[in-house]
Amino acid sequence: MKKLTPSLHKAKKITIKISEKTIATTEEASNFLTDFADVLLFITRTVKETFSFDFEFREFLRQCFQIGYKTLPLISITGIIMGLVLTIQSRPSLAKFGADAMLPGMVAVSLIREMGPVITALICAGKIGSGMGAELGSMKVSEQIEAMEVSSTNPMRFLVVTRVLAATLMVPLLILYADALGILGSWIGANIKGDVTFILFFSQAFRHIDFIDFLPAFVKSVFFGAVIGIVGCYKGYNAGRGTESVGIAATSAVVLGSLLVLVVDVVAVQLTDLL
Repeated sequence: MKKLTPSLHKAKKITIKISEKTIATTEEASNFLTDFADVLLFITRTVKETFSFDFEFREFLRQCFQIGYKTLPLISITGIIMGLVLTIQSRPSLAKFGADAMLPGMVAVSLIREMGPVITALICAGKIGSGMGAELGSMKVSEQIEAMEVSSTNPMRFLVVTRVLAATLMVPLLILYADALGILGSWIGANIKGDVTFILFFSQAFRHIDFIDFLPAFVKSVFFGAVIGIVGCYKGYNAGRGTESVGIAATSAVVLGSLLVLVVDVVAVQLTDLL
């Protein structure tokens, strides 16, 4: 048997490396397509179970309480700080141009159109998304989901649909609540170095708000809630078997949910700009 020449031996090594990289790339592409198909199937099942006759209304109300009411303290602090900081940072710049009277309108439009929905949605992605991922992930690890299937209880309808619908409903309401508190925080910030009455400040703020400012923000907040609910439930429902998978599900739900919130916001801004 003849020995390979140095040039042929080098070419063989290069060919093997290219083959290994090609196989690895093919596996990554296959895993991506598989995960994408799993997500589509999960969304399809969720939508299908949403319109079923046996809707778990009591569980839906419980999830609305968990997602909405128990998130109010965090959203309250966030909303007031948003308006307060935006006012304190913007007031000196407006004062240079003698535009102090524009401060309430500028803050109101900024909060309602962009800052309020995005920041509140990111806060909800951290709290609500991680909670869903950890809760469903622990149920997956402890085989409670399989036990529900054995006992003729549909886990998609009971666990997933109720949480996704609750998040879709409550996140827009939390955003509206944060916007209102943000304007209140702006009034507090305006009175740190000034004297503006509550009624005058709010009348100036809402004088600059049109329906076209409110509608796109509300529509995209509905999508924010749906994205947060679907991502949190998907990561928890498809968690692994080990105990460490609960933490992985919660962490990945926060990261992916926050990223998709920003992606949805970019798309919504582009669509709004076309109107």
